[in-house]
This record gives sequence, C-alpha cells and structure tokens, in this order.
Amino acid sequence: MNTPLHGAMASSAGPDFLLTDHDFSKIRTLIHQRAGIALSAQKRQMVYSRLARRLRELRLTEFSTYLNFLEADPNGDEWQQFTNALTTNLTAFFREAHHFPVLAEHAKKCPQPMTVWCSAASTGEEPYSIAMTLIEALGDRAASAASVIGTDIDTQVLAKAATGVFTLEQVSKLSPARLKRFFLKGAGAQAGKVRIRPEVAAMVKFEQLNLLDAKWALREPFDAIFCRNVMIYFDKPTQALILQRFAPLMKPHGLLFAGHSENFSFANDILRLKGQTVYELVHKVKAAP
Repeated sequence: MNTPLHGAMASSAGPDFLLTDHDFSKIRTLIHQRAGIALSAQKRQMVYSRLARRLRELRLTEFSTYLNFLEADPNGDEWQQFTNALTTNLTAFFREAHHFPVLAEHAKKCPQPMTVWCSAASTGEEPYSIAMTLIEALGDRAASAASVIGTDIDTQVLAKAATGVFTLEQVSKLSPARLKRFFLKGAGAQAGKVRIRPEVAAMVKFEQLNLLDAKWALREPFDAIFCRNVMIYFDKPTQALILQRFAPLMKPHGLLFAGHSENFSFANDILRLKGQTVYELVHKVKAAP
C-alpha cells in the first residue's frame, strides 16, 4: 500500500464493527462503479464479513474511515483488495459439463489456430477444463493449434490459478483417465495435491482484466468466449454493454457460453441462442463506442 493510514487505529483487532446504512450504500455504489457488481440489500452480511477482514488487517475501527481512505486515493493499491474481497469465486473443473462437448465439436471445425477467452478464470479450473477439452478434441495438434486466455478482476485468484496446483478434493470428480492424462501427483510437501501437466499449462495464459475497464488489452478475435455465471452480478444495462463489446471480439463463427441461470434474449439483435446457454452472433457487429 502506497499511502500510510492515520487516525481511527485500533489498539487491538476487535471482532465487531459498525456498518451503517450510509456505509453500506457507499460500498454498493463504489463496487458498482469499479467492477459493475450490483449488490442487493440482502448481501449486507456478506459485505460486512468480507470487508471486516480488511479493517482488521489495516487495524481500523470504522468502515467510514476505510471508505474515506479509498476515496482519497482513486488509484491506490487498496482498491484491488476492496474488489478482491467483494468478488465471488465459485468454480469447479468441467462445471456445467454440457458445454464442453459443444466446445470440442466446435474446435474440430474451427480454422486453426483457434483461441478461447475465459472471461472469469477464478482459480483456474474453468480455463484448464477448456484446455483439456481442446487437447481431447485436437490431440497432438492442440499445443500449436489452440490457446486459452483466462482473465479475472481478482488478482489473488489469478495468482492461485497460475500455479496450476489443486487439492485432491478439487479434482475428486474428474475421471481417473483425465487425472492420469492431465495432472501430476504431488509428493513430500505437496502430498495431497496435484499439478496441471506442463503441456496443459502452456496452453493457458492468465491476465488481470476488469470487464468494466474502458479498454481491454485483448486483440485477437476469439473462436469462443466463456462468460459463465458472471453476468448475474451485473444489472441489465451493464450486461448489455458487455455483450456489445464481446461481439466485435468474436469470429463470425464464434460461440458465447453463458451460465445456467443467465439469459441473453434481451440482446437478440447481437446474439441468438444456438444450444443450452450457448449463443452465436446474429451478424458481425462493429466495435462499441
């Protein structure tokens, strides 16, 4: 953190803090502005629990002091900690499994090299599942014929994803064949863990990206975009804006994979439903302003 904190310092880390209605309202406004996340009133306890950890870490006694500190330095390092704290990261290998056979068939038909963007990489299970699917579909060609870009707003989960290390519990639902083909078993200090094999890891590149940023550091058009269980945290105007920005980054044959509870029928001028929560472009769309 670049700027030292002064005032409202706790002599010891207390278990309880006062989260006023005003503080909670400001938190909802700030996270919406920074990350597009629309927090409902029912998320108050979750907000308290997660940000209370930051107050304890910084030895603060009041939420208001923490929020004033944030606003005093719009480019400060604590903004990333604030965003990380309020980001939900629920993921698993081959989650919503019906998408992966669709991706495999799509990969076999795509001109090569093909590129897939996973826009909510979290701790890595989803982009690595994509890479494994591409290897299964393309065989030995996958290393040179396909690649995956995994992005997330949360820097902490990206750091975890980049290690490629997972517990046995995290991979417990994978078949023995996939475990043997795609993972190395840990020994010694790494006992009880597995690591993604180098040839799988080499296909995946991780980058930090906020879907609300004015510019995205992405250049290539994609054969497929995974944006699953992300839009549920955004309001409809934000969803529409992001979908409009996705479209120019999709190849004419590109597919967009959404989460099981997400419906983009309101954007039927851009996307049409192709399968179960799988969309394709209506036509090639010009870049959004």
